[in-house]
Amino acid sequence: MFSKTCEYAIRASIFIATQSHQNKRVTIKEIAEKINSPKSFTAKILQILAKNNLVHSVKGIGGGFEIPKEIMSGIKLSQIVTAIDGDSIFICCGLGLGKCSEIHHCSVHEKFKEIRSEIVTLLVNTNLEELALGIKLGDSFLK
Repeated sequence: MFSKTCEYAIRASIFIATQSHQNKRVTIKEIAEKINSPKSFTAKILQILAKNNLVHSVKGIGGGFEIPKEIMSGIKLSQIVTAIDGDSIFICCGLGLGKCSEIHHCSVHEKFKEIRSEIVTLLVNTNLEELALGIKLGDSFLK
């Protein structure tokens, strides 16, 4: 459903959020290890997330990545997905056809429209804070 890059971005964001909840900044190395991602690939993903103001990068001694608690609940999964993969999951054809539309649609259009609507609802209504709390409470995991 998501690109591998997007999957890593979501996992990295959740991990950073869990650590930020404990007032900790995390390094690229820590993030890469926690989400099982190559370090250089993780660095590129974090650069995109920082550029889109979804994570904050602090340079120097004691630096690393963080997400301020006061904005964590405002960061939706949809923002991460859009920053990494664009808006294709929200608008593209389920079969990947370029000319599929409401007027002239593919054979799975109507069924996929329902599924896409549920996915969009999930992404728009799920924030990093609730996902971080799920990890913290042991209700969910990252790897």
